Amino acid sequence: MGGWRNWYQELVNSKPLFLTIYTTVIVGIVFSSFYVFSAVYSPSSASANWFSSPPSISHSPVAASSYINVAPNFSPTLKVSAIPPPRPQSRSKQVKPIWEVPQTKRLPSLKSFQLTKELVEQRVQDNIIIMTFGNYAFMDFILNWVRRLTDLGLSNILVGALDTKLVKALYWKGVPVFDMGSHMSTMDVGWGSPTFHKMGREKAILIDSVLPFGFELLMCDTDMVWLKNPLPYFARYPDADILTSSDQVVPTVVDDRLDIWQQVGAAYNVGIFHWRPTESAKKFAKEWKEMILADDKIWDQNGFNDLIRRQLGPSVSEDSELVYAYDGNLKLGVLPASIFCSGHTYFVQAMYKQLRLEPYAVHTTFQYAGTEGKRHRLREAMVFYDPPEYYDTPGGFLSFKPFIPKSLLLDGKHDLESHFALVNYQMKQIRTALAIASVLNRTLVNVMLQQLPEDEYGPGIGFREYSFMDNPSVPKQVKESRLEVQLCDDTLIDCQASSNTSSPGILRFPRHSSEETTREERFRRRVKRYVGIWCCVDSHTPGHIYYDMYWDEKPDWKPIPPQTPGDDHPPW
Repeated sequence: MGGWRNWYQELVNSKPLFLTIYTTVIVGIVFSSFYVFSAVYSPSSASANWFSSPPSISHSPVAASSYINVAPNFSPTLKVSAIPPPRPQSRSKQVKPIWEVPQTKRLPSLKSFQLTKELVEQRVQDNIIIMTFGNYAFMDFILNWVRRLTDLGLSNILVGALDTKLVKALYWKGVPVFDMGSHMSTMDVGWGSPTFHKMGREKAILIDSVLPFGFELLMCDTDMVWLKNPLPYFARYPDADILTSSDQVVPTVVDDRLDIWQQVGAAYNVGIFHWRPTESAKKFAKEWKEMILADDKIWDQNGFNDLIRRQLGPSVSEDSELVYAYDGNLKLGVLPASIFCSGHTYFVQAMYKQLRLEPYAVHTTFQYAGTEGKRHRLREAMVFYDPPEYYDTPGGFLSFKPFIPKSLLLDGKHDLESHFALVNYQMKQIRTALAIASVLNRTLVNVMLQQLPEDEYGPGIGFREYSFMDNPSVPKQVKESRLEVQLCDDTLIDCQASSNTSSPGILRFPRHSSEETTREERFRRRVKRYVGIWCCVDSHTPGHIYYDMYWDEKPDWKPIPPQTPGDDHPPW
């Protein structure tokens, strides 16, 4: 105490200037001590906000994401590009975990599934809700979409149902669902159809309905999957009103920054976009909805692009990756196509691999063969969930290793004729593999999608994607149980076609009888339809060439397009 008394006496006798300085120091020490003490002992300390869980549910609308907290004196010249770590996801005690099957045997009234702020609020975490919607035909896509998110530790999910059949199906599987009141068909509507465009209008209606609730909204199509938690990425851009994906196929950046908006010439894609409940975003959503409801010929994505590009530029600031759009006030960012991938940048280009980046999402755009093609692409990438029986089917599987002569790959000009020579050579091998699979009642590990009636096209030939045997979901016993099939001379005694493949070892199969023993005419009708068209022929209408599974039976076959509209039909 003597030391403190002497120090105080010295302070009192000091000059006024030093007295002021000492007083300031003392006050600073007291406040600093109080702050440290409270930080150590208070679980809700402000200094611990980066590491502790947030409140269970945020009840007030917040424009910017709660992942980022920038102090007022933060230097505007310092650019932070690192993604902050995701905060633990809080959950209301009253909300059931996703996938928890209801214990009741009675379905609640459909009125309880109506979209309300209270319903959304139950699922919101950190003021963000993640939504998709669809009809019953996309049930497996929706379950896959939900499963990928829950595997990433995210549960702030809601699914909109366009028909009551889907409402019931998702409810009994423990998936949070609401009824959009659309009473739409439960069938696959097909891209470009009138019903498809009606579904697009439902998206704009939904966004316009949700934004006034005051929550951030990540809206997704069901034919995409999340590969990585995207919420910390969106939090890097708290000033953005909308962050949208695009159909860009040429990278504008080589890292994980937003795409350079001046270099994005492709359409903005409305299959993945993040909205903040700002006045600019709500104004845009309302006008977008009204535009496409007023004219059913406007595709929702085209309407979105026309509206948001009404004014595009300038950049929000000199060093900003955002751009002013729409009315000059809305702040837009374009998600990088290399990591928020389209079907082309992911499956075809593998752009993220070339740039050595980790993709956040893949959306199955740029895709042939409709819904089946999208499902198949996701299976090839091993990001689609199937039941266990898919990986261990009765009868077993048949795979084959194609052989391609180097001359077809390397010699001569790379032109139309050399392309067809290469593809036709492989089609002939696939045709043989299909015939053998048909005889042996095996599922071919390949890419054939189309469902055809058996009375006209013969027994169906099951198939699996090329990556099937690499999928960890394939049981060990399936991978280890192998039977080698060899083509042999049918004059040999032990060379006979048979579907009895239960014994291990080698099965010799007649070289020239693979198709003759498979109900040839129906088989031929089936496999002819397994091929499509090559596109596009410059300065010619029609501008495509049909592939022909039996090209080798036509000595004068040439890769030329149909010469007249009457010739424009597949080779059957």
